[in-house]
Amino acid sequence: MAQQADLRIPKAPNLPLARPAYDRGQQEQFQNALRLYFNLLDDSWRSLLGPDIGGGYLHFPYGSFYDTTQQTAASTTTAYPITINSTAASKGISIQSGSQITTEFRGVYNIQFSIQITNTTNSSQDVDIWFRLNGSDIAQSNSVFGLPARKSTGDPSHTIAALNFITELTVNDYVQLYWRTSDVGAYIESKAAGTSPTRPAVPSVILTTTFVSRLD
Repeated sequence: MAQQADLRIPKAPNLPLARPAYDRGQQEQFQNALRLYFNLLDDSWRSLLGPDIGGGYLHFPYGSFYDTTQQTAASTTTAYPITINSTAASKGISIQSGSQITTEFRGVYNIQFSIQITNTTNSSQDVDIWFRLNGSDIAQSNSVFGLPARKSTGDPSHTIAALNFITELTVNDYVQLYWRTSDVGAYIESKAAGTSPTRPAVPSVILTTTFVSRLD
């Protein structure tokens, strides 16, 4: 792997003023100053976008989060925030108050989630999941995820609710996921690590947020 070079910002040269009569020495000095400046520009662009370390100096906000708790509903007529209690990696994006995806920089963001939902009832159930911005529902952001009836006693049915959503955010805006269920026997589930074979735990929620573009 190529070693990352320092990125230098070229400074525009002080070009000599033209003399009344043609002066070859001055012309060469003028051309050499421009040549050096354009060489520095080439080096800077190569360091920024070249094949070895291209993008190495570009930094964009991002966040990767998950939740390890069981999330249940006490009522089918109440909306509940989906909580997130763990951070895998982040820069410029954080989780505040247990559920608020909060940005430090204005821009367009892509929010993606994968949520493990489970049904323990003998009937099919629905779970709604939608977005709120700064405490207010985002219009046209709801999705309904259907769950089949449990397979048998002690063997519930499982579904992954997955979606991505692009929205514009300004500094300190926050987005939340909310949910409701058609029966309290359908909930957001986490599972411990498995054995035979060894496999990772199942978070109840996996959520990522990535910067897409600046706002004009």
